[in-house]
Amino acid sequence: MPRERLHFVTGRLAEFALRRVLDELSASVGFDYSVDVLAISVAALMTPAWVASRICVPPGTTRVLLPGWCQGDLEAVECAAGVPVACGPKDLRDLPKFFGQQAPLADYGRFDIEILAEINHAPRLPLAELLVEADRLRADGADVIDLGCDPAHEWTTVADAVRALRDRGHRVSIDTMNASEAAAATAAGAELVLSVNASNRRAALDWPAELVVVPDAGGGLETIESTLELLNTRGARFRIDPILEPIGFGFAASLGRYLEVRRRWPDAELLMGIGNLTELTDVDSAGVNVLLLGFCQEVGIRSVLTTQVINWARSSVRECDLARRLVWQAVAHRQLPKHVEPRLVMLRDPEVQPFGAAALERLAQEIKDPNYRIFAEEGQLHIMAAGIHLHDVDPFALFARLAALAPRHLDPEHSFYLGFELAKAVTALTLGKQYRQDQSLDWGFLTRPEESHHARQRREPADESATTHPPTERT
Repeated sequence: MPRERLHFVTGRLAEFALRRVLDELSASVGFDYSVDVLAISVAALMTPAWVASRICVPPGTTRVLLPGWCQGDLEAVECAAGVPVACGPKDLRDLPKFFGQQAPLADYGRFDIEILAEINHAPRLPLAELLVEADRLRADGADVIDLGCDPAHEWTTVADAVRALRDRGHRVSIDTMNASEAAAATAAGAELVLSVNASNRRAALDWPAELVVVPDAGGGLETIESTLELLNTRGARFRIDPILEPIGFGFAASLGRYLEVRRRWPDAELLMGIGNLTELTDVDSAGVNVLLLGFCQEVGIRSVLTTQVINWARSSVRECDLARRLVWQAVAHRQLPKHVEPRLVMLRDPEVQPFGAAALERLAQEIKDPNYRIFAEEGQLHIMAAGIHLHDVDPFALFARLAALAPRHLDPEHSFYLGFELAKAVTALTLGKQYRQDQSLDWGFLTRPEESHHARQRREPADESATTHPPTERT
């Protein structure tokens, strides 16, 4: 087949980065290319009509690629170009993937670890609130809703709660050592009881449910063994949980107990309650959940019990749902769990790509309009417009310096917008995140979609100037 010749359209700011990517990509994919740098700094602000009036396509071009942000009817661009036109990715760093250089993981998303999500102090909640919370946990990835009981008081209406959850399509487990509560819950449809040891094991023989066997209070694995001997005489179904301890209270030894249980009972189902680490450690829970589920995946622990009570662990169910997919991929394919699940990278970005001082200075010299551009690099905040290039580490000092110039366009609307963007930029510098003006910061699965200021402007009724002048740059 003849070698394709592609014509890439971009703005001034992205030109140098685009050429670096294309130098490598054209060789690996096998195409020739040209780059059309239009008279606008930020490519995301292009519209098809504006591009059509300015594009210059060299002879021999087989296809034109516009930035992914250039949304709308491309017919005018195709007429001007005389060849097919398409939109590439929104981020030029995704061009290798766009050209098939990063094959997707065909089976990514598989998992075999079950998530039990506990509703703490469930007896204290009105039934309507209990059902809403259960629905939310299921939406986040929970497979089983675990009802956490209060040891000091017996839940006399537990059967009603279990039936209501079951009627709503939930699988239910009951977290209690109280034999009466467990009996009522399992009779109403609870499929799992947490937990069973010497204190309630004889009563548990009559419960129509699977049992989670734990050590006796103050006892070791030998107490699990005596409970299992009794349960096996009646053919009871069970899982084993040797109990994960908090850091400083036997954490390392408790991990060793899971390994020992797997050695002694190689075919037994195991469960790990991970809240003793996520709830009781001063650290964001996502990394802890990934590590613990990685341990579970390697050892063959096929169910975890999680809670999300304390604020730093309030998204634990969702974290576990993503983590179980990541660790399955790593173990099943012996693949490092890196650059696979970006939704779990929340506090910092995987990579921050600066434009560089030289590129920023060159851009500042080229800007001919009064619209403000904001950048955040190497600890500095930058504001640029025609004849203006200010930078500082302090957003208040930066804004004061801008206001001192008495620029014509620093009205209340622009001031609010600049304050909003500078707050995002400071956050990005503080945490080591990529800042792109008019776009959301990337918080992984916690990212809140943000409609750009430019997109909001596009929804407003267009006037005649929109077809004859460049798009207004607020970014």
